[in-house]
Amino acid sequence: MTEVPVIRAASSTDFDATGSFALKVTNLVQEFQVRRRGKVPKATISAVAGVSLEIPTGQTYAVVGETGSGKSTLARAIIGAPPPKAGQVLIAGEELSGAGRRMARRRGELVQMIFQDPTAALDPKWSVSHIVGEPLRIRHQLDRRGRSQRVSEMLELVGLSPSRFGERRASELSGGQAQRVAIARALSSSPQLVICDEPVTALDVSIQAQILNLLFELKRDLSLTYLLIAHDLAVVRVLADRVGTMYLGTLCESGPTATIFNSPAHPYTAALLSAIPQRPGSNGRARIRLLGEPPSPISPPSGCRFRTRCAFAQDVCAESTPVLEQVGENHMVACHFPLTRAS
Repeated sequence: MTEVPVIRAASSTDFDATGSFALKVTNLVQEFQVRRRGKVPKATISAVAGVSLEIPTGQTYAVVGETGSGKSTLARAIIGAPPPKAGQVLIAGEELSGAGRRMARRRGELVQMIFQDPTAALDPKWSVSHIVGEPLRIRHQLDRRGRSQRVSEMLELVGLSPSRFGERRASELSGGQAQRVAIARALSSSPQLVICDEPVTALDVSIQAQILNLLFELKRDLSLTYLLIAHDLAVVRVLADRVGTMYLGTLCESGPTATIFNSPAHPYTAALLSAIPQRPGSNGRARIRLLGEPPSPISPPSGCRFRTRCAFAQDVCAESTPVLEQVGENHMVACHFPLTRAS
């Protein structure tokens, strides 16, 4: 039986406290036009609606929420796939919100993404060495020998032998090996920000712990900055220094991981946390069942987008959109009736 490595919890002291920010997102908006049948006008999907967040250098910020909440759309807007409709994206202090080839090239130098399905994210016809070395061919003035040395270093860094895996094709790799290659590719150009979009969801449970340990160790040893997109709250608790919850394209709450897990201030966050499976007989929090179904992003509710499913909603929730306000140390919530005040 294969021994699964012990996962260590992230610490808020494991990042550079110099005050520099790897990522600043301000009022980010992403919308899409969808066609309808007949002569009905096109509809606008409000996928991300005015999201703002900051990630200090060396920290991990996790974005959680239900499927369709806008997590992955937010991540793709940051890397410009496609660029956002409005708002500002600063990566290592550089404005990278616009479109164009030059902007895309610079964005690729500063931010890389690790995708959910590693097999689909790798070209099946390329060798592992070609995959990991491709960013170096595009963005770095290295000769062939320099690229080969860098590729070998990156493969060893993620636990793969260059002699054994360098000439293999992606189709010859297991899921865990493919994700290690994807991580090596993302880190080969030394980006300022790494976006991890559900990095272990597609992997076997026995492999998930190994990849989580690898991500944790790389962050610690290389002072990496992660934006983690996840729905598995156990993964978030392990890797994240701070957590933000999204609902229907809006950021509901943001704060230190321990604070969010122990004292959620937004009813939606509390509902998500209550869904974490508990051991039989444990004194965990009571299950909170949300009302109704999530509304359509084509016609989101007025005011607070969560109000149609919230047990605490009142008239003001339909009339006024709540903004993020501080309810504790580094703890922000967008709610007219936050749970911390209610208690």
